[in-house]
Amino acid sequence: MKNKSLILPKDGLAGLKENFSSDAISGFIVFLLALPLSLGIAKASDFPPIMGLITAIIGGLVVSFFMGSRLTIKGPAAGLIVIVAGAVTDFGGGETGWHLALGCMFVAALLQIVFGLLKFGKLADFFPLPAIHGMLAAIGIIIIAKQIPVLLNVNPTLMAGISPLAILGSLPIVIANLDPRGAMIGLVSLAIMLGWPYLKNSLIGKIPAPLMVLIIAVPAELMMDFSHTGAAYALVHIGNLVENLHLNVDFGGFNMPGLFIKYVIMFALVGTLESLLTVKAIDLIDPYKRKSNNNKDLIAVGVGNAITAVLGGLPMISEVARSSANVSNGAKTRWANFFHGFFILVFVLVASRYIEMIPNAALAAMLVAVGIKLAHPREFVHTFKVGKEQLAIFLVTIFFTLFEDLLIGIAAGMLLKIIIHLYNGVPLSALFKAPTIISFEGNNYLVEIDKAAIFTNYIRIKSRLESIPPGFNVTIDLQRTKLTDHSVMENLEHFKHEYESKGGKVKIIGLKNHTPLSEHIYAARKNKNKKMEYHK
Repeated sequence: MKNKSLILPKDGLAGLKENFSSDAISGFIVFLLALPLSLGIAKASDFPPIMGLITAIIGGLVVSFFMGSRLTIKGPAAGLIVIVAGAVTDFGGGETGWHLALGCMFVAALLQIVFGLLKFGKLADFFPLPAIHGMLAAIGIIIIAKQIPVLLNVNPTLMAGISPLAILGSLPIVIANLDPRGAMIGLVSLAIMLGWPYLKNSLIGKIPAPLMVLIIAVPAELMMDFSHTGAAYALVHIGNLVENLHLNVDFGGFNMPGLFIKYVIMFALVGTLESLLTVKAIDLIDPYKRKSNNNKDLIAVGVGNAITAVLGGLPMISEVARSSANVSNGAKTRWANFFHGFFILVFVLVASRYIEMIPNAALAAMLVAVGIKLAHPREFVHTFKVGKEQLAIFLVTIFFTLFEDLLIGIAAGMLLKIIIHLYNGVPLSALFKAPTIISFEGNNYLVEIDKAAIFTNYIRIKSRLESIPPGFNVTIDLQRTKLTDHSVMENLEHFKHEYESKGGKVKIIGLKNHTPLSEHIYAARKNKNKKMEYHK
């Protein structure tokens, strides 16, 4: 008898009917997560808080119909806070900065659509993993620094215009000016966010942590009567949804071409990378092992971002935490994303006054928890275990991101990795092109890679691998590579997993003469042979 779990859920309207219950329940649970996080991300980005909800609504109600992944949740992401807030500040701050930042977002959204049409869905494979993780860790540090004053309910004018590192250096001043009542709510909320994962096996632990924060923080705020006795900055203010729905985008940033181009690139690059990495991660935990269409998904996100930019919303991505929650709560199809947006819309229309009871300190606690997750010490330890050279790239990326910006940070990380590869003997001719020879006999395919298999040439390697029809026995021979780096080792394992899920077999050989640069399973491997013979 065929296992029912292997029967793929239907798509479209048939999928809505078949999976209504599971997708609606998961969408509702994700809505409980997304509502406070979307508000907090918008506020931390110097956007009106309601604009975070508009992004989530469009990500659910519009993008769901043509996205290329089945289980990802589209909405605002903490990983873009640094870029969005930076754009608002650099374009003059306040409402002017918000409107001009939207112009950059709109053009970046068009770029994302072009990326999808040109089939750049493999873009994430071009960037080395330690540089990407370093960028995310730096973003985490910046989020923590910027949200600490909010967590302690400090007057925002005290730290206005100060860099994240300067805020960390001014912690004694921040603590001296905290509001005891707001700080208590913020610290208790942070304790809940950080401690909740340890209760996941208990009944109470099944309640989403952000929802539990609201269950505690809102009644506490009401008891202390913040609306009458607290400062104006203590509570969230969102206004009316209908009154905020008009054309907010402003293309006046064209008059500052250098700044405009910088933020267009940052929005397009980082947003695209985060989305593609999330889709890749969620495909790996999809119970049905479905393969997303990265290019179609990128086009869908681009269309969603273009709409949100016009209306004033934050940039959206495929968000990893909400997407993971969606899978773990039993979602089957894209309708779960639709329901998450639908429930947010309904709540904003009928219960917006309850949103304005949320203390900003509680929202800051949620974002600090996100920042801690991105920059957790275990990320540093894990990277060190992969290899000392990986840690160097990771730290260089963090350093330049903190002291310059994201683009400089990830460029510095990539440059260092290229220098390390050249030091390890990678020929210049192999930096962007790896000779890959494919032969077959019967049911067996042999893939022989020459010179080097590294992050800068893996897109070419991957395109050759993906040309192999499903269902065969594939052997990948790396014996003629001078170096196979960590990013490729991990990506080859992903290819093996995806190919074997379709009934084929993959074997990776030729590494007996390679020395691992660490004990990690996906460590880079350098060939001990000084004289290499390549295919002609």
